Amino acid sequence: MREHDFRQLFVADAVSQLGIQVSLMALPLVAVLALQADQFEVGLLAACETAAFLFIGLPAGAWVDRWRRRGVLIAGDLVRALVLITVPLAWWGGWLTMPQLYAVALLIGVGTVFFDVAYQSYLPHLVRPDQVIEGNSRLEAVRSVNWVAGPAAGGLLVQWLTAPYALVVNCVTYLVSALFVVRIRRREPLPVPSPGASLRREIVEGLRFVIGHRLLRATASCTSLANFFGAMTTVMQVILLARVLELAPGAIGVFLSVVSAGAVLGAVAVRPIVARLGQGPTIWMAMAFSAPFGLLLPLAERGWLLWLAAAGSAVSWFGCVVYNITQLSFRQLLTPPRLLGRMNATMRFLVWGSMPVGSIVAGVLGQHLGVRPVLWIAAIGQMLVFLPTFLSPLRHMRVLPTAASDSPAKELSTA
Repeated sequence: MREHDFRQLFVADAVSQLGIQVSLMALPLVAVLALQADQFEVGLLAACETAAFLFIGLPAGAWVDRWRRRGVLIAGDLVRALVLITVPLAWWGGWLTMPQLYAVALLIGVGTVFFDVAYQSYLPHLVRPDQVIEGNSRLEAVRSVNWVAGPAAGGLLVQWLTAPYALVVNCVTYLVSALFVVRIRRREPLPVPSPGASLRREIVEGLRFVIGHRLLRATASCTSLANFFGAMTTVMQVILLARVLELAPGAIGVFLSVVSAGAVLGAVAVRPIVARLGQGPTIWMAMAFSAPFGLLLPLAERGWLLWLAAAGSAVSWFGCVVYNITQLSFRQLLTPPRLLGRMNATMRFLVWGSMPVGSIVAGVLGQHLGVRPVLWIAAIGQMLVFLPTFLSPLRHMRVLPTAASDSPAKELSTA
């Protein structure tokens, strides 16, 4: 935090994440409450939010490796702000429709693809190699705090302003985030493409690096499955809380804030957990031991069962954040700098590309089976996602390799 440039990225991320939480509350609530969308339409909207990772995720990584990442971050924020402001304007004008929401979600997804790939590739440029895991922990901690504060704030804003107008707050946060990224002083040199480089060849190189590495392949499989079932849960959770249980937007925000408290604790606890268990065991144990608590969500009813379900989901989020920080830091330290953008984009393609599929599957199943059966399917599926990492060498590797060595690196300091 004493590093000026890291502070700017930290604040930009904090503000942006707060806005994202507002939009995660408001956009589906616009569909459910303002436009009376059914389960399939809500599932399709959720699919549109992440479809860009599936369609342009791979070329985005190759492009980001050719550009200065600071500029990509600024452009990503500005694009998302401009696109999102059309929703309250359309609502005010009386011509807001579901097709427009789909288009907005798709375009915001495009901005997010480039922002996320550049953001994860930029951090190792701003801090020393021995600070990468600490930097990720700090950024994940502020993201987790926003997961707690954001849904409650978003729920209250939706309740006070209505869902479409609450999105104005999200637009402002993207603009503030861009301003802080502008304040980063350190400039990257413009990447020089290799002789004879082509977009197709660079994409293939990124794919080969990820798929050809046994440890990366295991974490990609685990995360992809987790996101598939997580997307199913997210789609049905909104409908369960808003339509089945008929909770007010403010109460939904409080519920999601309780759930997100587990993420904050996970970000705080990751370093001592890694010190105790080792990096590899932490990766699979975090998912294996937290997933069963997700079985409480399909049982949610008004009253104490609602808050028991929230507590169970909080434990699940605790494990997800511990897993995510550990495997993300490993990926960043393992990958040579020239491949960071393509590695992150390939991972995003593989692990986020499963989310639109999960959202659509949830919408289709929700139409035929109902909300709670889909939540049961997703919760049971989450209990199996740890298997790719458990069945890999990660199970016993306390210390994981880095780009600087062909053998396992020295264990990260936990002082």
